[in-house]
Amino acid sequence: MVVLYDNRGVGLSGGVADWSFETQMLDIDAVVDHLGLSGFDLIAPPLGGPVAIAYAAGHPERVSHLLLWSTWARTADALGSPQAQALLALLDKDWEVLTETMAHVVFGWSAGPEAHEAAVAIRESVSRELTREYIEALLKADVVDLLGQLQPPTLVVHCRESVLPALDVAQGLASRIPDARLVVLEGSSAPWAGDMEANARALEEFLGDVEDTAPPAAASGPVTILFTDIEGSTTLTQQFGDARAQEVLRAHNAVVRAALTTHGGSETKHTGDGIMASFPLASSAVACAIAIQRALVDHAAEPGQAPLRVRIGLNAGEPVAEDQDLFGTAVQLARRICDAARAGEILASEVVRALSEGKEFVFADQGRRALKGFDQPVRLYRVEWSDSHVGGPPASKEPATTLTARETEVLSLLAGGCSGKEIAARLTVSLSTVQRHISNIYAKIGARGRVEAAAYAIKHGLVQPRDS
Repeated sequence: MVVLYDNRGVGLSGGVADWSFETQMLDIDAVVDHLGLSGFDLIAPPLGGPVAIAYAAGHPERVSHLLLWSTWARTADALGSPQAQALLALLDKDWEVLTETMAHVVFGWSAGPEAHEAAVAIRESVSRELTREYIEALLKADVVDLLGQLQPPTLVVHCRESVLPALDVAQGLASRIPDARLVVLEGSSAPWAGDMEANARALEEFLGDVEDTAPPAAASGPVTILFTDIEGSTTLTQQFGDARAQEVLRAHNAVVRAALTTHGGSETKHTGDGIMASFPLASSAVACAIAIQRALVDHAAEPGQAPLRVRIGLNAGEPVAEDQDLFGTAVQLARRICDAARAGEILASEVVRALSEGKEFVFADQGRRALKGFDQPVRLYRVEWSDSHVGGPPASKEPATTLTARETEVLSLLAGGCSGKEIAARLTVSLSTVQRHISNIYAKIGARGRVEAAAYAIKHGLVQPRDS
């Protein structure tokens, strides 16, 4: 059964005065209760993302799958661009031109009669005044803090021709949701426009494949487990207070999830002071751990940032997969290896080193360590990742993948001396989006930090001064 309903204030729903999240979630409850549904898949169209995210976070027992289609968690991320601002300016100038433009944004700029018919339907379904009230309420929407709490399997779909939101918004959204998938389709932003067969196939593959929610290699073959742990989290809380300590945790989460997205990792769970993740390849896990430490160094270099030092442990084995979690000796050993690491250090087991052999990583033998819960000492290896270490992946190799236009822009600003916050302000994106771009850039060009990235930018003529 497929259920469609109009948002309040639109179509048959009539005029309303309350646009609050609470009220809109009660609207969903009213539909669900009327139909007697105990569980259902929730699909959010472009404007429905914030409410759907809030509902899924608050009702994990009801939402089986969450599909976010060309939408966002924070409206400012999507509607803060010059194109969006120009579009919103039409609201008080020319209602007809605004609706015609909105329809072309949804259906594509080459659309003719279908876009015009949609514009007419908009004008017949909702008034200019209600649209203004709705947009004012929508601009206040920010449910970014709820993304890490989402439990249902989540698919983020972005359409390549969509400018509202842009691709980096979708990438940032997917990177913050545990184990979310990102699919980029051709066409415009609406699920009912463009290549309907491709759109339907994306829906069917996601909604019809519940088993894929577990890490792909958990049931057969070795899986590499990664644990992160923030050093002195309790001390941070006592020293800086709850609010500042939570900022540090959010920064850690954004850095780790961006690296997981880049290197093909799946977040298993948040441990309170860190994140547990799994990888089908040991080399991907090692590369991800290195990217995390390098991104944290850049984060710490930004003015006003509280100290954030993280230990990372890696182990590989065949854990038991159950209820979207991993269990067993392989997981327990990875946890103990993480506990044995110092702040800013990556420790790996013998099996991870062996599986990553020939991949240009540098492993320093740390000898055998006694680990809690294990009868025999375990040989550990430190993964070298900082500029001060001899060896490691070459810094000057050409990128394995061409930088995107946005990544090139971020790299040029980074090399010109801009901090992550300054880049975010210049590009009108979130800081977590900038951190994800930086992580991707480092992985693509083989840089071990800001200095090597700047050298690469200078070599290729990409430097953009801070005040340009």
